[in-house]
Amino acid sequence: MLPAAALFLLFFALPIGYALHLSLHRVEVQGLGLGSGARREVWAGLSNYADALTDPELTAGALRVLGYGLIVVPAMLGLALVFALMLDADRVRGRSFARLAIFLPYAVPGVIAALLWGFLYLPDVSPFHFALDSLGLPQPDLFDGGPLYAALANIAIWGGTGFNMIVIYTSLRAVPAEVYEAARLDGCSQLQIALRIKIPMVAPSLVLTFFFSVIATLQVFSEPTTLKPLTNTISTTWSPLMKVHRDAFAEGDIHTAAATAVVIALVTLVLSFGFLRSATSRAGQEAPR
Repeated sequence: MLPAAALFLLFFALPIGYALHLSLHRVEVQGLGLGSGARREVWAGLSNYADALTDPELTAGALRVLGYGLIVVPAMLGLALVFALMLDADRVRGRSFARLAIFLPYAVPGVIAALLWGFLYLPDVSPFHFALDSLGLPQPDLFDGGPLYAALANIAIWGGTGFNMIVIYTSLRAVPAEVYEAARLDGCSQLQIALRIKIPMVAPSLVLTFFFSVIATLQVFSEPTTLKPLTNTISTTWSPLMKVHRDAFAEGDIHTAAATAVVIALVTLVLSFGFLRSATSRAGQEAPR
């Protein structure tokens, strides 16, 4: 256990502790000197947290991420469930190839996927825009307003559906075959088996994938940051984590950035714990006695 504990302390616990330390301090400039003695770190208490929580840019970024998540999470989990049910159906041909093809986008790094889709969105180089222009159809600007959310969500859905599908499909394969055989003897069709047996039995996997998807949505950073050089509609504070990056490395305000990061972590923890507690209590109430 020693190597795992050492890595945990070095790359997880210590950075969190240092972030907490930074969030409770600020830099104070004394006098007009430019030497090291002119700037010193002093105790700030909760003032950095007050500044972070009252920052309208953080609130706007959180609302944008909320709209983004309302598109990503239902679509991604819905597709993952449909693909898993299709692969688990009887007499499916090419099951191994289809499973690999659906999972393969998850193996593509997020930055590479964002660059790939970003150039596919650009009107000057996109084959989709060329095809629409050849057919005389309108060419939507995916980097403008509402379509921007769909463009960003598409990248996340394309990359994350395969992972969630594997989790759900693995849970389906663990269901005893006798359960399906009893359902067939009772006259259930494939659709009835999927709705009344498979989906209820993989509910824990659906909860797990929803939990992971919510965390990933709250921490969205790579996709909008990678697409930002391609359009003027994505600001440096589009998402809360982008604001943390801007404050820390562009503005040089590492202390407020640390406080904002701690706030984001706490919100993620509260939402995740609340959802898991609600799902666990509901499962306990619905369990047969």
